[in-house]
Amino acid sequence: MTRLLAFVDIFVESAAMDDVVSALKKLDNLEELYEVTGEFDIVTLLSAKDIEEFRDVLKNRIMKIKGVKSTVSSVVLMAHKGPRCGQETQKLRQAISQ
Repeated sequence: MTRLLAFVDIFVESAAMDDVVSALKKLDNLEELYEVTGEFDIVTLLSAKDIEEFRDVLKNRIMKIKGVKSTVSSVVLMAHKGPRCGQETQKLRQAISQ
C-alpha cells in the first residue's frame, strides 16, 4: 500500500528554531527535515498511512510544538522524478491508466 506523502512548510518563532528542529527530529513520520531561507523557516516531508494519521501528526504533534506558529501543507499526488518515483509509483500510474 502506498503511503500518503505531504510537504509541510512550517513558520517558526525565531528564538525557538533550535528547539523546534530538535522536537521535529524526534517524529517518526518526518522523513526529511530542512531549515530553509525564503517564505518558510522549515520544510519537511511527512509520510502517513492515511489522511487520518496525517491529520493527527499535523494537529497533535507538529502544531503543539512550542515555537511553531503555523504550517502550510501540500499533499503529494504523484511523484514524477526523484527517489520516491520507484516501482510503487509505476504501479499507481498503471492502475490509473486502466
